[in-house]
Amino acid sequence: MVSVLIEHPVDGLILFETGSGKDYPEIWGAPINDIFARVDYSEDQELDVQIKKTGHDIKNVKMVVIGHLHLDHAGGLEYFRNTGVPIYVHEKELKHAFYSVATKSDLGKITPLPYMMLPLQLTCYYPGVYLPHYLTFDLTWVPFSGSFVEIAQGLNLHHAPGHTPGLCILQVNMPKTGTWVFTTDMYHVSENYEESVPQGWLAREHDDWVRSNQMIHMLQRRTGARMIFGHCAKALEGLKMAPHAYE
Repeated sequence: MVSVLIEHPVDGLILFETGSGKDYPEIWGAPINDIFARVDYSEDQELDVQIKKTGHDIKNVKMVVIGHLHLDHAGGLEYFRNTGVPIYVHEKELKHAFYSVATKSDLGKITPLPYMMLPLQLTCYYPGVYLPHYLTFDLTWVPFSGSFVEIAQGLNLHHAPGHTPGLCILQVNMPKTGTWVFTTDMYHVSENYEESVPQGWLAREHDDWVRSNQMIHMLQRRTGARMIFGHCAKALEGLKMAPHAYE
């Protein structure tokens, strides 16, 4: 899971996504934590500790941008409760997330196909991926709309629905290293992007995903962007993590 801290010359520290948050195995509980088990963990990986490595404090963050509000990308919003720090998210994502929590409509039921039927009654549920502990009214939500918004000079958000209705990718135009695109979970791993293959049931709206995929490929071809995917160690190979910074 990747979070990105941007030192903007005008708008100060901008954080793109927050990770899962502190103590998330206990907060999530079973069965979610069984599916998304934490391995190779150390306190050094916590969001506030990583930011301290850069010489900053999480309290100095001036703006948070969320690509989508799933629990593993937005759980760290707990750091920003009652702070007044603006949390930018596409209005479709914000509405969908709150609706999903309020109605429990994101909980899914897997019904066996006829050829899978056994002489047993078996119902399988997959857990919801929006949780109420970070979808709270003491966060300063700032929704935006449309297919494109320049959130700050050099930082462009592109609406890319498919994985979720309001998912947005972040395009960062850097003076020395060129364009970077952080796709959040539009693509979990590089194979989703390179082979134009969606993530099965995790791509909730396949038609939207296909259109978003076309838009992103055209963006990369036009800008020569370096692509960073939501959960892909391969995409991070050769990159230096905090405290190193790219210009």
